[in-house]
Amino acid sequence: MVKRLGEPVVRTAVAQAMKEMGRQFVLGRDIDEALKRAKKYESRGYTYSYDMLGEAARTDADARRYLRAYANAIESLAPACSHDEIRRNPGISVKLSALHARYEFGQKDRVMDELVPRALELARKARAANMGFNIDAEEADRLDISLDVIEAVLSDPSLAGWDGFGVVVQAFGKRAAHVLDWLYALSTKLDRRIMVRLVKGAYWDAEIKRAQVMGLKDFPVFTRKVNSDLSYIACARKLLAMTDRIYPQFATHNAHSVSAILELAQGRDCFEFQRLHGMGESLHDAIVSKGQARCRIYAPVGAHQDLLAYLVRRLLENGANSSFVNQIVDTRIQPEEIARDPFDTVEALGDSLSSKAIALPKAIYGEKRLNARGWDHTDPVEIDAIESARAPFKTRQWQGGPVLGCEVRSDRVTEVRNPAKPSDLVGYLTQASADDIEGAIATSQAGFEAWSSLPAEERAARIRRVGDLFEANAAELFTLATREAGKSLLDAVAEIREAVDFARYYPNEAIRNQAFGAGRGVIACISPWNFPLAIFAGQVLAALAAGNAVIAKPAGQTALIATRAVELMHEAGIPKDAVQLLPGSGSTVGAALTSDPRIAGVCFTGSTGTAQHINKVMAESMAPDAPLIAETGGLNAMIVDSTALPEQVVRDVLASSFQSAGQRCSALRMLYVQKDIADHLLEMLFGAMDELRVGDPWLLSTDVGPVIDEAARRGIEAHCDKFEREGRVLKRWPSPKRGSSCRRR
Repeated sequence: MVKRLGEPVVRTAVAQAMKEMGRQFVLGRDIDEALKRAKKYESRGYTYSYDMLGEAARTDADARRYLRAYANAIESLAPACSHDEIRRNPGISVKLSALHARYEFGQKDRVMDELVPRALELARKARAANMGFNIDAEEADRLDISLDVIEAVLSDPSLAGWDGFGVVVQAFGKRAAHVLDWLYALSTKLDRRIMVRLVKGAYWDAEIKRAQVMGLKDFPVFTRKVNSDLSYIACARKLLAMTDRIYPQFATHNAHSVSAILELAQGRDCFEFQRLHGMGESLHDAIVSKGQARCRIYAPVGAHQDLLAYLVRRLLENGANSSFVNQIVDTRIQPEEIARDPFDTVEALGDSLSSKAIALPKAIYGEKRLNARGWDHTDPVEIDAIESARAPFKTRQWQGGPVLGCEVRSDRVTEVRNPAKPSDLVGYLTQASADDIEGAIATSQAGFEAWSSLPAEERAARIRRVGDLFEANAAELFTLATREAGKSLLDAVAEIREAVDFARYYPNEAIRNQAFGAGRGVIACISPWNFPLAIFAGQVLAALAAGNAVIAKPAGQTALIATRAVELMHEAGIPKDAVQLLPGSGSTVGAALTSDPRIAGVCFTGSTGTAQHINKVMAESMAPDAPLIAETGGLNAMIVDSTALPEQVVRDVLASSFQSAGQRCSALRMLYVQKDIADHLLEMLFGAMDELRVGDPWLLSTDVGPVIDEAARRGIEAHCDKFEREGRVLKRWPSPKRGSSCRRR
């Protein structure tokens, strides 16, 4: 018989376990409690660096709360700063992500205008107290923006002559040594002395996964731990040669690293060691008792609700097989193995510096399929290159229209304008006529015969070439996605990458499944405007890979990018009569294609009602076995219970709700929240929504661009007006006056 524990019992047990872990790894629930507990170690010769626990701020209210917490902590620590020599006094560590809700490269203007004054305010308080003030290291994608903030704060004349400003550098990052050189050059230029805490690094697995998901060229961190160990020693050697400007602080629990640093220092009293509270105690006690170096304890301070993320990080680090802390208590591992010289290990690896067990971002799908190239929107060099490449297309006007294997007969031309800026004429579109539709269907019969007779491998090679051409012409496609479809740069990058993925995935699948049969004939592909390249290309390339000819009808709002895509397909070697484009209305082009018996099947993405209508018309007009492949609308929901981390929930809700201005079938439509956490979560969500920037999608700083057209805007506004009259709108923003931007609720 299984006896279930009651909910109160389970919660009590979990809470007690959290408290026990908190006592182990967190010095106190608040700064006063931490100061009392710190006296035990201070009497043994340790000093402290205090860190106020908490995740990155999601709202401005959170950021201001963290700012107050840091300021209060500095004031509470000030009486303990009794030494004239700053390195003998306690210090405080500050996370920049806690001081601003939008601490990211794309919001650099706000970061410099709003975060820098907050960090400077704290630095001035720390200077007045004569304590150390350390800027903690965070994710690799924030490194560039963090250096901008550090330079701006340290350059302020009010900090001149103060030796307490500190920076944390992560040795597992491949740029660590360059950051040290930059910090030394900055301190020299400003004639300052600074502190640098050298750590191995945190959230290594997240850095690896981010690079793979984004399709970056390489990883920002080393993929073998031994390389991080070696980098740590190399950076330590560099720091010990910079002591005229830098006071090194070596944070490590690794006995080999400690021994190497002591050997490199040659008895000089120009640095200190650091350890985390609750870890590495015996190692650092040995250092202090022998008088080999000063030691400081990094001491987290926080209440119960702030503990979870920090405790998970400690568990991950301590539990890793390669962790020194884990190995030292494992009696199965010999001491010689634990203290192995990383230089010997690296030399034994030869040229194999990267782990073969971790696929490079381009190779995550294996040898037969290349991952789509990514563009790092947090890299200023990459962003400058994108801006330079997009510049020639910023005012270009494209000519779109039917792309046929026969003569185009229509002469009805309409204008295409930017949904964010109606004054921006993106180009002109020729609408397909009845003659064009007939010509395309007739021509496609011969196109099918020729295309389907090619070996599957040859068709696959040409389709893969389409993906290569999409990447080669990415700047133009980015621009079209932004100016015609209103997509932000991040959404445009995702659009191109998904289209490229389709160009590499479907050919492989066609070859793998070619034994199941040949192409059916001519397939009509009808695609939506919300993914004007990705879904458009996915439909077309899948049908082509299987040996079919295609007549594509793009959405009326996004036919220019479809025109360019078909032109690139032809450039890749796909015959003009094998893939043709018919822009036009659903009532003209769509109705003709879905009711013509010469069409062998239909691929459709759009509303459920339209799909049902197409299904009915096909049943009346086409062969009984003509397939309808329909991807139609749905409702995406998120369910949040009390175990979820609120900051992560809010981040994911914002991404799912507001990317692409919410115009995707996967956009979050319903949020279900456990009642006892709902008020706090909604308060955080509403505050985070206030931090979003609505406007011109051309700008990297824009989070929410326009909805696709004026009709869509009016529909959304009417929907919200209705619910507001019923008192059911919880949060609403004013809509921009220009363009079809609409802030969703």
